[in-house]
Amino acid sequence: MASPLRIGLIGSTRGSSSQLTFDTIKRGELNAQIVLVVSNKGDAGILERGKNEGVKAVHVPCKKGTPRAEYDAQVTKVLREEGVELVMMCGFMRIVSPEFCKDWEGRCINIHPSLLPKHAGGMDLEVHKAVLDAGETESGCTVHLVTEEVDGGPIVVQRVVSVEPGETPETLKAKVQAEEGPAFVDAIRKSPFYREASPAAA
Repeated sequence: MASPLRIGLIGSTRGSSSQLTFDTIKRGELNAQIVLVVSNKGDAGILERGKNEGVKAVHVPCKKGTPRAEYDAQVTKVLREEGVELVMMCGFMRIVSPEFCKDWEGRCINIHPSLLPKHAGGMDLEVHKAVLDAGETESGCTVHLVTEEVDGGPIVVQRVVSVEPGETPETLKAKVQAEEGPAFVDAIRKSPFYREASPAAA
């Protein structure tokens, strides 16, 4: 029986895109375990989500003026203590240091609400507004490996939605968000560190 992939979840917001991963694991359809949830914000909904799922939830506060690499080293320490093999960034509102990227090279995934490389670097509704302003007929979300180039790492999974006439940034956001959970689950399965449970266990 292959051991479950140990995942560390990092975020600054509600982390709603991670819920499907929790649910898929609970249904026995993903040989993985979210072993830790970390946030830079003490009131982040993602910490509450972790607690509700019975997962260790840790607030790693960032004092103003802390060098990026120093803060990231604290996060890495917490992740390593739990034996994390894959880091999943879900609404993490910080740009990580080159040191963090090196520590977790090939083992850290992030989700972005566009079809990268289009609209890289944007956040939330501004991305969806940019898609509409450009008159694009499709959008979607991208799970990519985290590298030093913001939103520039190798693409792991993309899921596409159509942009309908009369679409608003809010309606497009809702459509794209609905694809983010499935995109994360696909990306975990595609990780070179993911091990399928033995057929007998399925």
